Amino acid sequence: MNVRKMMRIDRWIGVPLCFALTCWRKFFTRRPSGDAVRRILFIKLAEQGSTVLAHQALSDAAARVGRENVFMGVFQENRFILDVLGVIPPENVLALNAESLGTLVQSALAAIARLRRLGIDAAIDLEFFARSSALLTALSGAAVRVGFHAYFGEGPYRGDLMTHRVRYNPHLHTTETFAMLVAALDVRAEALPSFDFVPTAAGERLPSFTPAASEVGEVEALLARCTGLPDTPPLILLNANASDLVPLRRWDTARYVELARLLLAHFPQVHIAFTGAREEAAKVQALVRQLGDARCFSLAGETTLRQLLVLYGLARVLVTNDSGPAHFASLTSIHTVTLFGPETPHLFAARTPRNTALWAGIACSPCVSALNNRQSACTDNVCMQRIGVGQVFSAVCESYKARDGK
Repeated sequence: MNVRKMMRIDRWIGVPLCFALTCWRKFFTRRPSGDAVRRILFIKLAEQGSTVLAHQALSDAAARVGRENVFMGVFQENRFILDVLGVIPPENVLALNAESLGTLVQSALAAIARLRRLGIDAAIDLEFFARSSALLTALSGAAVRVGFHAYFGEGPYRGDLMTHRVRYNPHLHTTETFAMLVAALDVRAEALPSFDFVPTAAGERLPSFTPAASEVGEVEALLARCTGLPDTPPLILLNANASDLVPLRRWDTARYVELARLLLAHFPQVHIAFTGAREEAAKVQALVRQLGDARCFSLAGETTLRQLLVLYGLARVLVTNDSGPAHFASLTSIHTVTLFGPETPHLFAARTPRNTALWAGIACSPCVSALNNRQSACTDNVCMQRIGVGQVFSAVCESYKARDGK
């Protein structure tokens, strides 16, 4: 999926469709009846990392109506982590094919038809201000529709398609924000945006990923081929994001090389594995060649997402920028050092004691948020450059000690 292309489509096609559907809604859609909610639909199309942060909201909904009555619409490529979380039955996941505009429209229409047959009572849009998710929510057939509304220009326009129009609060952690949307089901629609609800900072309640013995064996065999050792050595993973779709989040790859050299010198038994997607493999291999150390190798493109979680369970520490892997890791025993810049850990950090968030907190950071559709005029990510190699090295050493309980 081309993220920039999807954003352009969401803007240039989504805005007029939201306007047209808003006009239609004023006259032809049914109003909430006040009947009890029996079936709940969530729409969270993109960003698997944010789906992990939605775990509390999904669990709250399952507690209300039973997990068999909770459904979710996602892009096909993002359903993996939803299946790992295990809150929603696999058959209740409506996966949309986003390979092209044609396949997306076709699968969206099929999903809408299925939702209307199911008789969904309430639909909750977990996207902040995306138009595509608002349209799906409005067309789901649900009488109760909960989502964010751009009061007084507080966010990008996406019409007036929700019955329960919630104000986005940029001071709440995303976990609390998503849980708030579920709580809004108990609020009279006409009372909003006033919302007498106090979110609580819940502790870690995420499920623990438990792979099958055969899956562990597969990843151990892969590591044996890479290291030349019969047993898995102590591992530190570096997710260099060599072709990050959000360049502002990227920590310079030269710094990853410098960090790897420090770690190899400090930990004589440690091996360093660079991870990444298949499209990053060539650039990651170039980093490994630059290091020229037998204890350093690339796993970019060599694992499935499920095998990546197995790998996290076998490794000591992961260093990554603010991206999906930081949240996937929270489902395993690995300790994580997460680098924040254009976004803030106050809203998006994984809520686990095994995560260390590094953020310079300079005056212009964070510069992307839900209220600006995650767009920024910045072309020089000073916020990431201010995070020094020595700072990350110290955080990794502390995390390594904590992981081994020493």
